[in-house]
This record gives sequence, C-alpha cells and structure tokens, in this order.
Amino acid sequence: MATQWIQLAACALAIAYAGSKLTRLADAIGEKKGMSGSWVGVLMLAAVTSLPELATGISAVTVANAPNIAVGDVLGSAVFNLAMLVLLDILHRPDTICSRASTGHILSAGFGVLLLSVVGVSVLLQRSQLLPELGSMGAYTPLLVVLYLLAMRSVFSYEQRHAGDQTPAGERRYDAITLCRAALQFGFCAGIVTLAGIWLPIAGTRIADEMGWSRTFVGTLLVAGATSLPEVVVTLTALRLRALDMAIGGLLGSNLFDLLIVAVDDVFYTRGSLLADVSSVHAVTAFSAVMMSGAVIIGLVYRPRRRLLRTMSVVSAALLAVYLVNVYVLFVHRE
Repeated sequence: MATQWIQLAACALAIAYAGSKLTRLADAIGEKKGMSGSWVGVLMLAAVTSLPELATGISAVTVANAPNIAVGDVLGSAVFNLAMLVLLDILHRPDTICSRASTGHILSAGFGVLLLSVVGVSVLLQRSQLLPELGSMGAYTPLLVVLYLLAMRSVFSYEQRHAGDQTPAGERRYDAITLCRAALQFGFCAGIVTLAGIWLPIAGTRIADEMGWSRTFVGTLLVAGATSLPEVVVTLTALRLRALDMAIGGLLGSNLFDLLIVAVDDVFYTRGSLLADVSSVHAVTAFSAVMMSGAVIIGLVYRPRRRLLRTMSVVSAALLAVYLVNVYVLFVHRE
C-alpha cells in the first residue's frame, strides 16, 4: 500500500511541474499565433489534459475488462471539471468569474449539454436494449463523434468572427522564445503529463481495491479525480497568469473531449455496446453534469456579481450543491 501512495505522489509532482509549464507554453503559442485564450483552452489544453482519460479508458475496456471504470472516469471527470469552476470563482478576485468570462464559453457549455444528454439517455436505453447497435458499437458512438466535430467547428468559427472584438493585447510577453521552441517544449511537457496521468489511475485503483470500494465509485471519483489532476494544475496556473478565459475554456473543452472518449472506448470494447454493460447509476452522473453545465450557461448570460458570504457566486453554489449530491449518490450506491 505504501508503494502505491509513493507512486501516486510521484505522478502528482510530475504533473504539477509539467502542467504549470504547459500553460505558459500554450499562452506563448497562442500569443504568437494570434489565438484567443478561449480557443487555446478549448483546443490545445483540453486535448492534452484529457489524454490520461483516453489512455485509462482504452486500458479499462481492453486489458482490465472494466467498462464501469472507463465510463465512470469520463463522466466523473466531467462533473469534476465543472466543480473546478467553483474553486476558480473563489480564487478569482475581486469579481466573480461569470462577470468576467467571455460569452463564447456558452457554445462549449451548450455542446457539453448535448453530448452529456446523449450519453445519459444512451446509458438508460442501452440497458433496456431499446437502441440499435452498429456491429459491436452503439448507435450513440457516431453521434458523439459528429457532435464533437461540430462543436470544434462552431467554436472556431465563433472565435474567427469575433477576433476583432478582442481587447487589444498589451506588450508581448514571450518574445524571448520562438514559436518552434515553444511548440517542442509544449510537446515534451504534454508527454510528461500523459505518462504520469496514465499511471495515476493504476496506482489509484490499486489503493481503492484495498479499501473495498465499488468500481463505479472508484471510476467516477477516485480514478476521475486522479486523471483530472492535469486540469487542476493547468487551470490554477492559467489563473495565476490572469488567463481566465484559457482556464474556463480548458475545463469546458476537456468535457467535450472526454465525451468523445466514450465513443473511442466503445470502438475498442469488442464485447458489444459499451454503455449496455455499465451501471445505470452513470446516468445520474451524466445528468448531474448536464445540470451543472446549464448553471454555467445561466451564469454566463446573467453574469452575477455578488458573492454569497463573500466567497462564491450563486452559480458556483449551485455547481457545488449538485456535485456533492452526485458524490453522495455514488457513495451509497452498491452494484
């Protein structure tokens, strides 16, 4: 048990080191390419920080034959990422994040609602065998792929149309590093985050097995929390750089990429439709994430400025409440 905890700590330290550099390098690349913080977060940081979930999911459905771990990791990461917005709101002073964030994030959150709803409904219908299958895949798999590609295209088009509306940048901060060097270092740090993120859930699952917890609980909370550590480090680093849109874009973009991973896992799962062989309680997590995404959209439109007890906005309070209820349901659930 002690060895597993040491491995867990080593992976966490590696991610903390590489993740902090990853954010600065992404910021540098975005500056040199004229990309907005939102687009850098949704595209670059989201894909890199979600690679551990991708590796974990493929390993879970091929080697470990643990579909509940794979699906729980993806959906658990989604609610965890949305809960991270609460921490952002607490740390971001003096204004709430909803009052400062770009309205373009509504696009990412809205597509997140669509993708999460497809997964949640598919979990319920596949267990009842009410959805057709395409060979060994579920009918939801091509739909998730199409929706993800449409989301990326829509966000890109929005950023292109509103590029002229961005506040002009001040002095350039990364003239000392070339675009080529920044890209190479970005790739190196991404490799560190990926390798450490792949090993994190392995050590975490072994620890959880010693504790005797269910695989659904382990996948949705422990493994998802472990594979979401890159998002935590990158988000906090972006906040320190005062790149709020990059931080929020990275979290919402990671959710979109994570839901694409469900389709990838289904392709690798050769025993039939992936969502037909998982616990129905995953639908609770999916729809919890839908409610949390809806709260984010409301916050970005209404833009509340007041804080409850001088700590967080009412939107963040709603996000935290839904997250805690979801954790409780998973903890008391027994397979």
